[in-house]
Amino acid sequence: MQAIDTNLIVRFLTRDDEAQYQISRSLFEQKSLYVSESVLLETAWVLRAVYEFSASAVVESLRKLFGLPNVYLDDELKIARILDWHEQGLDFADAMHPCKSVPNPGRPY
Repeated sequence: MQAIDTNLIVRFLTRDDEAQYQISRSLFEQKSLYVSESVLLETAWVLRAVYEFSASAVVESLRKLFGLPNVYLDDELKIARILDWHEQGLDFADAMHPCKSVPNPGRPY
C-alpha cells in the first residue's frame, strides 16, 4: 500500500493539469492507496480555499474517491461522520476535531 499526498488527490479531483491528472489517475487505477487524516484535512481545505468548491462538492468528491475499492482510510465510520457534518454546514476541521477526539470502543487508548 502506498500513502498519497494532497497534491495527488487534488490533481485527480480537479483535473487542472492534464499531465499530472494522468499520473494521478494511473496510480488510482493500479495501486492500493492510503489517505491519512492530515492529507484528508488539507485536501478539503485546498478544494474549498483554492478551487472554491462548495461544501457539498467537497463531500461529493471525497465520497466518490473513498468509494474506490483500492483507497484506504484510518477510520471509515468517523470519516463518514465528518463528511456528513461538513455537508450539513460545519467547517471540515471543526467536524474532524471532535469526531477524532473520541476513541473507538475496544481500543487500548
